[in-house]
Amino acid sequence: MTPRDAVRGAAERLRAAGVASPEHDAAELLAHVLGTTRAQLPALGGVLPEAAAELERLVERRAARVPLQHLTGLAHFRHVTLAVGPGVFVPRPETELLAGWAIESALALEAPVVVDLCTGSGAIARAIKDEAPHAEVHAVELDEPAHAWAERNLAGTDVDLRQGDFRTAFDDLLGTVDVVVSNPPYVPLEAWESVALEARDHDPHLALFSGADGLDAIRAIAVRAADLLRPGGVVGVEHADVQGESAPAVLAAEGRWEEVRDHRDLADRPRFVTARRAVRRPGPGE
Repeated sequence: MTPRDAVRGAAERLRAAGVASPEHDAAELLAHVLGTTRAQLPALGGVLPEAAAELERLVERRAARVPLQHLTGLAHFRHVTLAVGPGVFVPRPETELLAGWAIESALALEAPVVVDLCTGSGAIARAIKDEAPHAEVHAVELDEPAHAWAERNLAGTDVDLRQGDFRTAFDDLLGTVDVVVSNPPYVPLEAWESVALEARDHDPHLALFSGADGLDAIRAIAVRAADLLRPGGVVGVEHADVQGESAPAVLAAEGRWEEVRDHRDLADRPRFVTARRAVRRPGPGE
């Protein structure tokens, strides 16, 4: 059996199971089994029976909607590769835009201090350190299994990773931070049935759901980020595509933010909100 035949057969099974990207996933699984990349598959010879059997096993699990990244153990995020698996939220491609905003904000400063709240796998913190190595990066994650994955992904960097609640983390940094970035939980509890099976059944619920309207974590970030940032510092927070008005409204209502702006992803859907910590202006007589 050629690699092309193997991918075609695997893709047909995944398509029948309702997997969103059957050809891509089939090729990734075969490349994983063969210890190569998708780009190199056409140059290979036949797929041996042992490899075909392993591919069959992985396709069966993917058809059962186990995330592709759990099967390969890897997730690619901007220019870095992360270790992922059960117990940690798998970073999504759309979050790369938020990370890019944070990186650009850090690159504009000589000695930026950046905080990543709800770091999960450490994806955003790792990407920032990779592309803005001069930045002083701090990250926090509450969930113990996810924190362990972040430790693995941030090993060898000088990122300050802590385990704890983002609502109270980094008291030692109050008023000194330049950039706060976060991909928090934002799915409303009532949206349970609409969540993709890969996320609902395999991502930690702590990383998905955030109160009745999905905005509880964003409300807390609006307060904590304002405490952490210096006047003029900036915050960026990912949100659901249906929260393009409600998420910015949360920051606007907090009272310490200006230049509140929402940003769209590559599919032109509302994806993250940014704002600047207001600079206090002297009152009358001051």
